[in-house]
Amino acid sequence: MTSPTAFAALGVPPQVDAGLAAAGFSAPFAIQTEAIPVALTGVDLCGRARTGSGKTLAFGVPMLSRIDAAAGPRAPRGLVLVPTRELALQVAEVLAPIGAKCARRVLAVYGGASRDDQIAALKEGVELVVATPLRLIDLLKEEELTLSGVQVVVIDEADRMADEGFMPQVEWVLRKVTSPHQTMLFSATLDGQVGNLVRRYMNDPREVSIDAPTATVGTMRHLFLAVHRMDKDRVVAAVADGAGKTVVFCDTKRLCDKVAESLQKLKVKASALHGDMSQAAREKSLAKFADGTLNVLVATDVAARGIDIDDVAAVVHYEPPIDVKTYLHRSGRTARAGRDGWAVTLAEYNQHTTCRIIQRGLRLEPQPPIEVFSNDKRLADLSLFLAPATA
Repeated sequence: MTSPTAFAALGVPPQVDAGLAAAGFSAPFAIQTEAIPVALTGVDLCGRARTGSGKTLAFGVPMLSRIDAAAGPRAPRGLVLVPTRELALQVAEVLAPIGAKCARRVLAVYGGASRDDQIAALKEGVELVVATPLRLIDLLKEEELTLSGVQVVVIDEADRMADEGFMPQVEWVLRKVTSPHQTMLFSATLDGQVGNLVRRYMNDPREVSIDAPTATVGTMRHLFLAVHRMDKDRVVAAVADGAGKTVVFCDTKRLCDKVAESLQKLKVKASALHGDMSQAAREKSLAKFADGTLNVLVATDVAARGIDIDDVAAVVHYEPPIDVKTYLHRSGRTARAGRDGWAVTLAEYNQHTTCRIIQRGLRLEPQPPIEVFSNDKRLADLSLFLAPATA
């Protein structure tokens, strides 16, 4: 018999704990320690935590513990709403093996994948559906799915739902959950549209939090580099070569393709990741990045929200982001799960003021970007930029 994990001390039932052990989870992260005992009581819960802090198990473990077997075909007991296809897949991939140990089937429902396959799985019966709003609404309207038996609803990355304009769809779905149910919401912030959602659809929720609303990860280090346009891609290549897995953010799909092609010519194992690529191509690039076949992903903001990989060593902002919120969302791809990470911003001569604005927003002492060329030896070890100057 499998020995209990540290999750058992939080009140997790033996079958779910056995699933955690089988999936390789032995001890909870901070957000899981805070959220799981509260959520197991059945109260509504708001969790304020950044991406990469362990939110999936924070809501997934209580959900798998509390839901019953499906009431019948097309009638799941648990629903997780997420903003992107990639996140739907990743949440399902984390929860499915745990659910298998306690007879709880998990299905990802999202656009860009076979609708017929999803309908067939729903007809067979699943306990937990992880869905993007638009595909879920499509299936609900066609009566391929009912939410009348749902016992637990989770809204994951609610702030990104708001950023991407999904709040009307989220509210439409929530109105279809007519049975008594528990609602959990996880978000980096709990104000604005997210706050409105909490007030309208949650019942006296308990709040758990492991960091301030706009806090960056403690192990993230920020570096602002002054570069020259013709040398910029070589600087990116040097950073990635020294740091390891790197995500490069660009503002447009066209620039993503251009930078990725330039890096490939420099013998960097790189790929673009943006919305004009097919879902299959995006999933293939993410899989290659996760297993180390690719060292660099060059992504737009929307596409990169599906990157839920713990060992990203560096995020490179190809140009300074327009505001601190964008900077934090992008930079959150690194310094996850207790690992160190770098957020590197590249600035051309006319972008230094934007860097100072970001630095002030991060409560860093404003300093001019450090001028570098691609042959600078410090790019092979970014910590050298933070070392004190020697005479």
